[in-house]
Amino acid sequence: MKQKKAQMKIQQMAFMLLAVTLFFVFVGLFIFMIAYSGLKDSASTLEEKNALLLVTKLANSPEFSCGGSFGNEKTNCIDADKVMALKTNSNKYSNFWGVDSIEIRKIYPVAYGVRVECTLTNYPQCDIIKILDNGISSEFSNFVSLCRKENIEGKVHDKCEIAKITVSYGGDNE
Repeated sequence: MKQKKAQMKIQQMAFMLLAVTLFFVFVGLFIFMIAYSGLKDSASTLEEKNALLLVTKLANSPEFSCGGSFGNEKTNCIDADKVMALKTNSNKYSNFWGVDSIEIRKIYPVAYGVRVECTLTNYPQCDIIKILDNGISSEFSNFVSLCRKENIEGKVHDKCEIAKITVSYGGDNE
């Protein structure tokens, strides 16, 4: 009789230890879930921030930027003439920036009813300059000044327009 009672106490103790262990495992999992619940949102926010920084970095890179050619050093200013020269050699730069596509689209002033992609034959009477076009994944954009030199009545003038530079990349190209 005493032996059965002792066995019963041992079984109760084993079940109690198992229950306490499971309780702490569940509490640990709950704390873990709360601590890491915002991790995915933080990662996507960080990815978006990095992409916007990449767009600004591209706009201010030597291949795109106006530099000192339009007066003072301007930020987020893209030289349209440089970009058109770059567009003709874009296959050489396909892996240089680590992005899938780069597109510059004039926003203001709107000169034409239909959006026209720029080529060497229709430049500057066009709206869209596609430098790279390897498909679209995650798109991020920023507003920039799109400037070029224009000859009006024998005098060279600076002409700047508002544009939007859009960069698409998969996020794993960094």
